[in-house]
Amino acid sequence: MLFVLRMILLSLHFVLVGFAGLFVLFRPFNPDNSRVFGRLYGLPATRIMGLRVRRDADELLQHPRSYVVVANHQSNYDLFVLGCAVPARCVSIGKKSLKWIPLFGQIYWLSGNVLIDRGNAFKAKQAMLTTTDTLQHKDTSIWVFAEGTRNLGRGLKPFKKGAFQMAINAGVPIIPLCTSTYKKHMKLNRWHSGDVLIKSLPAIPTEGLTMHDMPALMARCHAEMAQCIAELDEEVSRLAR
Repeated sequence: MLFVLRMILLSLHFVLVGFAGLFVLFRPFNPDNSRVFGRLYGLPATRIMGLRVRRDADELLQHPRSYVVVANHQSNYDLFVLGCAVPARCVSIGKKSLKWIPLFGQIYWLSGNVLIDRGNAFKAKQAMLTTTDTLQHKDTSIWVFAEGTRNLGRGLKPFKKGAFQMAINAGVPIIPLCTSTYKKHMKLNRWHSGDVLIKSLPAIPTEGLTMHDMPALMARCHAEMAQCIAELDEEVSRLAR
């Protein structure tokens, strides 16, 4: 019963924020819209879900811009769970089909986020070139789920190259952002459905790197994030005892 009630309330919340988001019409494509909506979606939703989210992301939130955020991606609930961790003037990269979700898709687009047609290699490449210019000249950072798809709480998947190509081309650092594995352990039919820990890691510099260095950069980022997620999961287990 509690699960059903929460799903109803989450759906209503999602729609209400969508209508509230029409204010983006007054400042379209402003890169700080994403931070505002991250909190509008996230803070009430995590309370509705009964999740206790703890954030240790000073490295991310206080780092001078610009940079590329590389985060692990577990489920659609990431929209709510990670909303509190979106830094100022940061946009994300998403698939083009998101644009057609009523209200949310239009807000996502008008917030300055980058939509990529993954089925069209030429357009995807052009979008990536645009993001390089954004990182270098527009005082804006970019958030990427480097796995390219949801891992459903089954461990960190291999990374796609896009985030690392952007960072190297623009010469900006990568900041890994790790979230504990909540997808498999969340119990939405309980009053307290679970704990979620979020932690940002020290920035990984890319200045002076070339595409020849990209495999090592990807491996380093993946290893650091996998270790951090494992540590966060151990801490969540201790909290649950």
